[in-house]
Amino acid sequence: MKLFEKLTANAKSHKQRIVLPEGTEARTLTAADRIIADDIADIILIGAPDEIMHLAAELKLENISKATIVNPADEAVIDKYAPLFYELRKSKGITMDEARLTTANNLYLGCLMVKAGDADGQVAGAMNTTGNVLRAAFQVIKTQPGIDVVSGAFIMLLPEGLPYGTDGVLIFADCAVVPDPTPKELAQIAVSSSITARDIAGIQPRVAILSFSTKGSAKHERVDKVIEATKIAHEMAPNLILDGELQADAAIVPSVAHAKAPQSPLSGRANVLVFPSLEVGNIAYKLVQRLGNVEAVGPVLQGLAAPVNDLSRGCYPEDIYKTIIITCNQAIGLKLNK
Repeated sequence: MKLFEKLTANAKSHKQRIVLPEGTEARTLTAADRIIADDIADIILIGAPDEIMHLAAELKLENISKATIVNPADEAVIDKYAPLFYELRKSKGITMDEARLTTANNLYLGCLMVKAGDADGQVAGAMNTTGNVLRAAFQVIKTQPGIDVVSGAFIMLLPEGLPYGTDGVLIFADCAVVPDPTPKELAQIAVSSSITARDIAGIQPRVAILSFSTKGSAKHERVDKVIEATKIAHEMAPNLILDGELQADAAIVPSVAHAKAPQSPLSGRANVLVFPSLEVGNIAYKLVQRLGNVEAVGPVLQGLAAPVNDLSRGCYPEDIYKTIIITCNQAIGLKLNK
């Protein structure tokens, strides 16, 4: 069974409530209609009900009436969620009037529904920038205990026959959010990426924190950062199979690992690759995707206390459909491993 078949089956078996703040956006509605038709998740749409139903009729969508529609202009909705936002942000000097105004913003309202336990995850970004999506998530949902940083992982689905990763799957992080992580942040990205490997890819994580050095073969402050991050990650998750600093070939090729890092617990079989900076991770995933004919799924946002995932504004309905399925599986994993 392929990865998305497994994820879809798991989502169907453990139905989650996914809120879509961009409920009046055509691609989002198309994806939501398919999710409902396939009985994968319970969908919550935020937007003016008349506008949503008019657009659904134009698109000839038959299942949108089965979604829960939340009107951000409804005073009863604002009355319910504004006090929660006020409590979360009053230490920052926010007034109740400001809290009510912010609650009427679809991105914040969706996150407040998740925070209140009325939804299990959020997917947005077809109409909004990554910054706006993340800002709402940071202010409302916040990060998991012990994690200060949100990062973005890509699930790399390799063509058949390649001997890398596990079952043709590699996790690359961080490729989307943190430009130059500190050692502590890099360690947290490694631990968060292991959770993504477990909950989304369904594989036992084997994490390599990468560098241009393998076990002291080069000396530089950037190598020192990776060494320190590896130490912190071991302290955070002592049972996690993790090693660093490793060059990429020593992380994923057993024969190279035998020569360069014979004591490494990874033995050249890493399936989670953590890059020392955003530029390295972003360049690496794009090159592997294009030159290796690899499907790159993501970015999957990781480190939040509840799942919120960001879309490209150039996304297709298929992308939104898959992101909803991923978000369901993140929510399931968080609940099972609390």
